[in-house]
Amino acid sequence: MRTKPIYVACCILMPLLFGACTKQMKENPTEKLSVKSTIAAAASQDGLELHKFLRDKGPAFERFTINLQERPQVKTKSSTIYTFTRNSLVYPNGSPVTGNVTISIKEISTPSNMIFADRQTSTSTGEALVSYGEFFVSAQQGGVELKLRPDSAVIVQVPARQGELKRVPMWAGDTTITVSTAGFNYVNQFTTVSTQVSANKGVDWQPVTSSSASFALFDGTTSTYNFRLDSLMQWRNCDALANSTNPKTTVLVYFNTNYNPATGISYTGEEPSMLYFKPLGQNTIIKLYNTIFTPPAGFEGFLSYQNTIPVGLQGTFLAISCINGVFYAEQKTVTIPAPAAGLDYVSFSFNPTAVSASTLVTLITNMNSL
Repeated sequence: MRTKPIYVACCILMPLLFGACTKQMKENPTEKLSVKSTIAAAASQDGLELHKFLRDKGPAFERFTINLQERPQVKTKSSTIYTFTRNSLVYPNGSPVTGNVTISIKEISTPSNMIFADRQTSTSTGEALVSYGEFFVSAQQGGVELKLRPDSAVIVQVPARQGELKRVPMWAGDTTITVSTAGFNYVNQFTTVSTQVSANKGVDWQPVTSSSASFALFDGTTSTYNFRLDSLMQWRNCDALANSTNPKTTVLVYFNTNYNPATGISYTGEEPSMLYFKPLGQNTIIKLYNTIFTPPAGFEGFLSYQNTIPVGLQGTFLAISCINGVFYAEQKTVTIPAPAAGLDYVSFSFNPTAVSASTLVTLITNMNSL
């Protein structure tokens, strides 16, 4: 885990909280947010409202009851099959589980659900990923979270909607940052406090390093991609790198109007303004979440990672804001140009207009067909 502590005086300054390290989130099946102390107080009400609205419209958990003595299989609405081996689950103390177990599964397979659930598909270095599905699995018994036995795994078979690859890399999802703040307490003792909060990026994908679980393999007899899920309570993504040989550039996007300024100081993963990009014909969503630093009026907005967007790439941006409880949005289809002479970036401008809740849902859903 990468740690970057922040040392401040007794009054914690929220802009400094962005210095952090990432850590695997132990996400519960209801995906309720747990944001503590001063960080909760700093959360934008517009951001909270926007993200709650999106989550409520997004993919839901499917739940199943199994008994491990029967080597059970469960099949989700997407026809993905999960096979649990006998005695594969253990209690937190390591003893084997007996009796019935509740399995909770959430799957994301479309660009719209990637936006609703804030689960974009790009790597920790900004490279785009073409998604074959994102998966979250948990197991509970009597309110106790269960674990997989160290030498065990869940076998997952995903219908192959795209079968041109014989194997697809697996990625582990990191959905929180750990914020460390420090100062002198009420008895003048130097104290450090760490708090986990949701990351603005939504999720950070890192390659799975376990040799037995690092790829999904195509099975022509079942027309599925099969992989081993070797850990519960963590997102897994079956994604291929969207390789492009074109030169890369940096993209800046300006909100000329209706940018919520609270976005620049929102470090709890609940920004009131957001920007997504979907490459044409790819099952990919890129979230531009880095905010432009000290912009003049009319140039607030977001930028991509440096030199990561291919020149000539066609796709569609979706800009979203929530200001005083009102939703604003604009969708724009573009082709990424080469930078003008003397510049190392390209830019686009947006003027999101007020939209109803139903119109915002329609705009997001339309990203599936672009």
